[in-house]
Amino acid sequence: MVRAYAITAEAIAQERERVGDDLRNFDISRVIRMDKLELPEVGPGDVRLRILAVSAEHNVDHAALADTINIVEMRGGKIYPGNSAVAEVTEVGSNVKRFRPGQIVITHANGEPDAYGYPLRIWAYDQPESRGWYCEEAVVADWQLVAAPLECGLNLWEIAALPLRAPTAYHLWRRAEGIFRLKVSRERLARMNVLGFGGGVSELFLMLALAEGHRAFFCSGNPARRAHLEELGAEPIDQAAFNRFAARDDVRGFSRRVKELTEGVGMHIVCDMLRGNVFQAGVAALAREGVNVSAGWQLGQRLQYDSAGLSVKQITLDHIHLNTIEEAWAAAPLYGAVFRPSVHQEIYAFEDLPRAMQEMNQNTQTGIPIIRVAEQMPEAVRPLIEG
Repeated sequence: MVRAYAITAEAIAQERERVGDDLRNFDISRVIRMDKLELPEVGPGDVRLRILAVSAEHNVDHAALADTINIVEMRGGKIYPGNSAVAEVTEVGSNVKRFRPGQIVITHANGEPDAYGYPLRIWAYDQPESRGWYCEEAVVADWQLVAAPLECGLNLWEIAALPLRAPTAYHLWRRAEGIFRLKVSRERLARMNVLGFGGGVSELFLMLALAEGHRAFFCSGNPARRAHLEELGAEPIDQAAFNRFAARDDVRGFSRRVKELTEGVGMHIVCDMLRGNVFQAGVAALAREGVNVSAGWQLGQRLQYDSAGLSVKQITLDHIHLNTIEEAWAAAPLYGAVFRPSVHQEIYAFEDLPRAMQEMNQNTQTGIPIIRVAEQMPEAVRPLIEG
């Protein structure tokens, strides 16, 4: 038995009753609770892990809030969340060749893949019987692991910020650039205007754009995150200056500002949540032939837009549901070289994970929140902490 965090349908119902279903007052720390988890035996293709550090992820917020679907109820009333971690291998099955005890690995969140390698479900969320990595130890199949790039120049907490976000950003960028290039060749337009909204995936998305020589714009209400991206070469836009797009006039003001910044052109690529007020702002910012890509669904499951207007402008809206396992391996060599994430100044203790999730939901953190799980770290990662 190991300590592990769980979310129950009962806890969700109690908190919703406490706040009268007003999710603005919902306290996620009351719902994510420490529990015990019995690990299965290590099978021939399995790997046993000691979890070192994890990052807080928004899909856990969705599970706790039940704001889109009540996935905990659908999974039988209880889930063990967490699908992003850095871990030490402690045991491998007889058929495992890629990993060995003592090796440091990062996890991948794919559940059941379709015929082309894209996930139908997400591990520790809607994948049946999956148990996540907000725990002290875990047993998983070897295909869910990637060798950690310990020599990339990032510290351990920065590496822990990337296992889920980096492959997602990598895939989003490949799709956005590919779709735009189907419409506009590099010879016609070599340097694109690229806009990202808000969070960690968008930050990494813009780092890929900058690495390829494009203009990058980061729209966030968080001054620390804007400053981090500005240091890397992105042009900051304060989302709060437009009242977070609460009204039509706010969206229009943002659109005018985008036109000013881009000499009247607009954004060729936008990375956002394709949801809520941000969706309207992202569409308004697009240039002709523009592409809007998204991996998010935080603010709802439905949206409306002027399909005729978008057709005239040759606009493309593209949704993704995570990425392939091959892309997780492909993204790992970009740690440090391209991906340099902003990490929240406090590294949370394992016991403080519920608070970290609540503060992420309140959007009060200065960067990606990281939780230290292991007290005693292996020798292989100590330079990445002490340095």
